[in-house]
Amino acid sequence: MDFITKLLAATIAMGTSLTYATLGEIYTEKTGILNLGMEGTMLMGALTAFATAYNTGSLFLGLAGAIVIGAIFSAIHAFLSITMRANQVVSGLSITMFGTGLANFLGQRLGPQTNNFNLVGMNLQSKFNNIAIPGLHKIPVIGAFFDVSLLTYALYLIIPFAWFYMYKTKYGLAIRSVGEAPRTASAMGLNVARIRYLYTIIGGMFAGLGGACLSLSFTPSWNDNMTGGKGWIVIALVIFATWNPGKAVLGTLVFGGITSLQFSLQAAGFRMVIPSQFLGFSPYLITFLTLSILTIANQKRKSLFSAPSALGTSFAIDEK
Repeated sequence: MDFITKLLAATIAMGTSLTYATLGEIYTEKTGILNLGMEGTMLMGALTAFATAYNTGSLFLGLAGAIVIGAIFSAIHAFLSITMRANQVVSGLSITMFGTGLANFLGQRLGPQTNNFNLVGMNLQSKFNNIAIPGLHKIPVIGAFFDVSLLTYALYLIIPFAWFYMYKTKYGLAIRSVGEAPRTASAMGLNVARIRYLYTIIGGMFAGLGGACLSLSFTPSWNDNMTGGKGWIVIALVIFATWNPGKAVLGTLVFGGITSLQFSLQAAGFRMVIPSQFLGFSPYLITFLTLSILTIANQKRKSLFSAPSALGTSFAIDEK
């Protein structure tokens, strides 16, 4: 029972950054914009948060910096995809390559003079520590949900709000309308470009926040490519959640649990029986298999929460 509780605690910690980024990508894709720049945006968010917190001593300024840089990167993608009507896949991949290269470059130039300005391998003096709720955190297994960081507690409110906003408000209806039938939405008086801009930028802000969770809470340090491909997993988790904010947490817990389990197995000595390389890529393999099964299932049965019809397509009022 103690092992399960610890595994669940590690799963929640691992899944926090993924959940933030997945929620952001869901809102972006629901408007019809595909953002494949999540990896670069998360990495820049992690670097900005760490560098800001390291140099100012404020974790909350670090969070603010990550949110701002996420907004900037997603605004670039929005400009290319919406205003310039560029290919969204190419634009997103460009953002990822640019963000990855820039983060690794700046990570060696934003540190202290005593370390030749290199942040790589540096640690924060403080981080977002777990806050245990008296009594509740001692409950077997379930208690793991009540001994988490402030960033995770915030998700307990954000996730239900994100679902309610998407499916129970007129604003959520506007988002879904723009993603399903932009021409019809425009004819009904909705400003398609404005809505797509807004939620693409908001999605980037959440991605930056997801990156900040890594460098300010999960592993309060900076290393090159510290996201480790999590931005790509986010794209897969959006499909796993069938574009439903309420289901996002399930996918992130599954992936976080698999990742945490493989770390536990390696620590327990299973790498002597199972190659460590296999344990390392097993979370990605299982994610791939799960998505394949879901894709086949959705082809046979039209899901209420399927991909937006206009996902990845550009739109202009003057289109004939």
